[in-house]
Amino acid sequence: MASQDYYKTLGISRTATEKDVKSAFRKLARKYHPDVNPGDKTAEAKFKEINEAYEVLSDGDSRAKYDRYGSQWRHADQVEARRSSSTRTAGARPRARGVRFDFEDLAQGSTSDNGFGDIFGRIFNQPPPNTRQTRPRQPQKGEDVEHSSEISLEDAYSGTTRILEVTTDETCSDCAGSGRVGSKPCAQCLSTGVVRKPRRIEVKIPAGVTTGSKVRVAGAGSAGVAGGARGDLILIVSVKAHERFERKGDDLYTDVEVPVVDAVLGGEVGVQTLRSRLALKIPAETQNGKVFRLGGQGMPKLGTSEQRGDLYAKISVTLPTKLNERQRALFEQLRASS
Repeated sequence: MASQDYYKTLGISRTATEKDVKSAFRKLARKYHPDVNPGDKTAEAKFKEINEAYEVLSDGDSRAKYDRYGSQWRHADQVEARRSSSTRTAGARPRARGVRFDFEDLAQGSTSDNGFGDIFGRIFNQPPPNTRQTRPRQPQKGEDVEHSSEISLEDAYSGTTRILEVTTDETCSDCAGSGRVGSKPCAQCLSTGVVRKPRRIEVKIPAGVTTGSKVRVAGAGSAGVAGGARGDLILIVSVKAHERFERKGDDLYTDVEVPVVDAVLGGEVGVQTLRSRLALKIPAETQNGKVFRLGGQGMPKLGTSEQRGDLYAKISVTLPTKLNERQRALFEQLRASS
């Protein structure tokens, strides 16, 4: 029987990342694990193929050897050693104990029952390639976990804290992350070494964040495999639109209503900021739409404790309504004199 293609077994391409390999394995392991399919010999055989493929492709060294030598990857070291020490001329065929073979055979293997596997045994005094050797699982860092949270502009101004309910991969307590209990696959984690569990995590969001800001909490993500480091939690922040302020970077923009009398004669109006209420002096003959800059009254600059943007107040002149006779007479006088 021809050796299995590990990439096809996991349903991934040869350019798949380590994360892709792990994800594909978990999905298939949960589907074909013997505990999920009791008495199903086909599923049991499939699970063994999946587990074998994962053990090879999840390890960088064994994967590199497999990519180069195919099903004979376990004998890559012997092949390289024999190749480097050989003094044969180019194009000559090596002989060992009377057996003749090509180097291409080493890379590709044989599909016959009494073919290259037996040849390997005679040459290197090794068992056929389909004889598996148990390798300790290599430590792997856990996955980062992303979570999103929407906050108010006030929270973005002062900073805030969020308690998140997240589900992450945790090291399986039954197998200590090895995926096996003794010589058997771990039934608790389906041989993945991890189990999914809910967690509560407190995240401090700093002042000055904007929509799209990422807050990273080191070591709060999924647990690593076989003693690998835990991944991180990444909180992606979005800031809700505000009814009074428009934000542009660290600056804020707002409209300030000014009575027509104050706009004409000058006066003082209150301007609400995110922190307090300020008095803004309006010069005489201030035109509608004029913008005043209030320095340092904008948003905090992310990563600093003192620097802030500015607040821009746009004047909106309001006209009186429901004039009484005296007020109307005064406006008539104004029109007549202009």
